[in-house]
Amino acid sequence: MTDEAPASAPAMLASGFVLGAILFLVAAAYSAIAIIQPGNVGVVFNRWSGALKTVGQGMAWRIPWVTQVQSYPVALRTYTMVQRGVEGAVQGDDSLDLPTKEGQHIRQDISVTYNTSQEKAADVFRSFRGAEIGDIESTFIRRTIITTAQNAAGQMSLTDLISNQRGKLQGQIQEDLQAQMNKMGFVVDKVNLGASHLPDVIEKQMQQKMGAQQNAQQADYELQRQQTLAKAKVAEAEGDAQAILVKAKAQAEANKLLQQALTPLLIQNKAIERWNGTLPQFTGSGAVPFLNLKDLGGAEGRSTAPGP
Repeated sequence: MTDEAPASAPAMLASGFVLGAILFLVAAAYSAIAIIQPGNVGVVFNRWSGALKTVGQGMAWRIPWVTQVQSYPVALRTYTMVQRGVEGAVQGDDSLDLPTKEGQHIRQDISVTYNTSQEKAADVFRSFRGAEIGDIESTFIRRTIITTAQNAAGQMSLTDLISNQRGKLQGQIQEDLQAQMNKMGFVVDKVNLGASHLPDVIEKQMQQKMGAQQNAQQADYELQRQQTLAKAKVAEAEGDAQAILVKAKAQAEANKLLQQALTPLLIQNKAIERWNGTLPQFTGSGAVPFLNLKDLGGAEGRSTAPGP
């Protein structure tokens, strides 16, 4: 028993050494491989020489303790700052505090969609000393969004910010943000302004103003309606008067023509046409018949008269 124990000790020591060497080699091999996920670009940094190299998605080889590999997104990525904490990058109310030209303040939801320029990935690594994208978002990108949005909003009135000029504000923020982030190797794809959140006092004032505007619009509409009705009545009255005038002129003209046409002979003929053949009866002295038989004219009238 005493002879076997010393003999087994070196064997166990050798086995442990071999196992340790295997584990070391496995760890070294594992640390020599970096995986660049799809939608990302990798930057390989040599600590000894300071050289930077950009690699695409897939496996990237590195020398343990000598080279560092960092990934940055070339696929679109969205950073959101909203009032509802479950939707944004930060828990709780993370909406922007925007000042207005009048010195008032509102809370504004915003989201920025961006990505890393593949050609400038090495510049991103250099500018932020190899920091991960999450750390860059929580510092540089976040501060840049806040500053750019506040500067743009400060040039506009409260009414413009929450109504017809929201598109202008969104475009201005996107333009300015693109210029700032492009310097650091990022490309801004889209800026979206979400809901605007007004303080209770301003909300009440806006409601009162909108109510007054609606009342004024209603009053103006009613005035225009009454004016239109009045014009219609005037036009109707003028039309009736014109019709009466035309009718009166026509009647006067007809009477004039009738007077010109009614000669004594025509009146006599009209009477004859209506005569039923019975002479009217007259009483009293000096009465003469309505018809003057001598005016009937023609030879027939003269032949019926008695001779001298």
